[in-house]
Amino acid sequence: MRWSRLSFTVLAAALTIQAAAAAGTETVPVPQPRPDTSTPGTSAPNTSPPNTGAPNTVAPVTSAPNTGAPNAGAVHADKPIETQLPQPATLQPPSADTVNPDRFGAKPPDAAYGAFQRGLYKTAYNLAMVRAKNGDPAAQTLVAEILSRGLGVPLNAAEAAKWYGLAAEQGVPEAQFQYALMLLDGRYVKKDDKEAYALMQAAAEAGNRLAQFNFAQLLVQQDPGDAGLGKAAVYYERAAGTGLADAEYAMAQLYANGAGGKLRDDAKARVLLAQAARQNYDTAQIDLAAWMIEGRGGGRDLKSGFAWMKRAAEGGNVAAQNRLAKLYMGGIGTDPDLILAGAWYIVARRAGLIDPQMDDFLQGLDDGQTKQALQKANRLP
Repeated sequence: MRWSRLSFTVLAAALTIQAAAAAGTETVPVPQPRPDTSTPGTSAPNTSPPNTGAPNTVAPVTSAPNTGAPNAGAVHADKPIETQLPQPATLQPPSADTVNPDRFGAKPPDAAYGAFQRGLYKTAYNLAMVRAKNGDPAAQTLVAEILSRGLGVPLNAAEAAKWYGLAAEQGVPEAQFQYALMLLDGRYVKKDDKEAYALMQAAAEAGNRLAQFNFAQLLVQQDPGDAGLGKAAVYYERAAGTGLADAEYAMAQLYANGAGGKLRDDAKARVLLAQAARQNYDTAQIDLAAWMIEGRGGGRDLKSGFAWMKRAAEGGNVAAQNRLAKLYMGGIGTDPDLILAGAWYIVARRAGLIDPQMDDFLQGLDDGQTKQALQKANRLP
């Protein structure tokens, strides 16, 4: 499914206003959200428990995502997000054939959803369509899901919108969320911000974490002041509590800036950055790397800071590639390596990022070093 989310631009602007009002407060731009498809890596660098000492006032790294060009506003490009269906609680769940749901007052197994989970999309579509036409909201949502992704049938977003709308009328949170996005977009249905707001709020209150995040975005868009941020913080926090990386990063920014009714707390912000970073949220990885190197929100850890920056760079974040080049150049968290410094900057420059300091560095390399840097750059991600 193509998850379309609202821009972080308004929240970033609101945080900037709040930070400018308090002397000495650092501003950390908030990027657009990232996909919620990854799980914490088991080989992630050590994030070091944060301490409760006074926060370091050195500004964190702020950067743009991997969009092919630098952007100081740290604005993410929308990317698809796949929401996995619930998985069994055990590795070997009891067979549906051996359990009589009537004994527990439960509904019989859903054949359409069962087919969908096994990848039999055409079968799932045919089974669900019969029930969808009879007004079954769960079947209508499944039909819309299949049509919106083109699974086993031709992709048909307009038809998917119709079924999402019907299911949303019957109170299905997922359908309310998806239809709200379509109403905001206005491509396959008539644009209706008021109805979108109502549906997004209903889905958020029902516990849909993506709706919670996006409803918070709508609240900030309506009121970018501290009052709006305070209302939004309630929903950001709920979504962050479910482990949504976008919301974890948003809450980190609120704590880092002392905004939205939250007292400035760099230690909490660093924990949230680490949680989002483990889910491959590249901007969180860059910020966390900078905080660890500077000792903000916890103890200094140069090696782990370097490792997080490298992870973001290898993931394709252009700003991280440039900053990694500087770490190699200065030997921060790693041994100095002029060749790798040149190679990573070449990669970033090819993507459109131009850094005068690194241009001077590159020009200072001799012919042999430049040749080696180019060769390495050609083999880097």
